[in-house]
Amino acid sequence: MPKINAMETVKKSRTKNWIYFSIWLVIITVMLVKPELRPFFWLALPGVCTHFAYGMDLV
Repeated sequence: MPKINAMETVKKSRTKNWIYFSIWLVIITVMLVKPELRPFFWLALPGVCTHFAYGMDLV
């Protein structure tokens, strides 16, 4: 009888997360360049950090 491994390794596609990271990075860069948007820089920071972590498969 073959042994069944309960923890199979599944390769996940991280392309979507890298695309989201790139979009958030552009948004945060624009916010840093435009002086009137600098106070709102902190609103884009979680999106950049989250999708970078997902893209690196840290989460």
